Amino acid sequence: MMKVELIRYTPEPEKLVAAAAKLCYSQIGIDGILDGLDTEKTEKFLNMLMDLGHESPIEHVSFTFAVEGISRVLSHQLVRHRIGCSYSQQSQRYVKLEQFEYIVPPQIDAIDEAREIFINSMKKDQEAYDKLVEILYAENYKRYIEEGKSEKQAVQMAEKASIEDARYVFPNACETKIVFTMSARALFNFFRLRCCGRAQWEIRDMAAEMLRKVREVAPILFKHAGPGCISGPCPEGAMSCGKTAEVRERFR
Repeated sequence: MMKVELIRYTPEPEKLVAAAAKLCYSQIGIDGILDGLDTEKTEKFLNMLMDLGHESPIEHVSFTFAVEGISRVLSHQLVRHRIGCSYSQQSQRYVKLEQFEYIVPPQIDAIDEAREIFINSMKKDQEAYDKLVEILYAENYKRYIEEGKSEKQAVQMAEKASIEDARYVFPNACETKIVFTMSARALFNFFRLRCCGRAQWEIRDMAAEMLRKVREVAPILFKHAGPGCISGPCPEGAMSCGKTAEVRERFR
């Protein structure tokens, strides 16, 4: 099951964005950019900023998420977002998967025959992985001992070398865990693309949950965030899902 947590974010993100923007629009010096920015004035200034669509000041704040229960299909899409983003993902190279977890797509899970085929495929992948690790470990251990490594060194090095190549049999469905940080501006772009009805279902679900969590701590900053159609015409053109009114209502 997917789990999305917002584990850290820039303290008082909306006040910081308002202060940065205040510097852009006034003659005030850096010593005074936080002066007078109480809750009411911060909200007023930030609302104006968001309504104008002035996005450069929002780059000063960032949000860090920890996510588990997602597939490698999702993570491969996620890391394509590169500007203003940082990632740390659980390694299959260093972590031996004695019993790998996997994500079952809903439409496969809904059909008995399809689910059976899928689960059997996952079992075969695990069996192949275990067998490959066993075969490779024996050969690698022997080689490292012959090279003069201590028994402890040979064990450690052989296991790493074995799982490093055995992992190639794992499917895209393989469950992974990841910690990532995005600037608010990167998140705007992420939500615009991945909250869209045409985004792949898994990353769309994650994006919607991420948006829900950042709105809890910065509601004004993210009030216009979401798929491209919530503040204008659908950017997908002829490939639109055709549900603009429904999407706008859901994200508001």
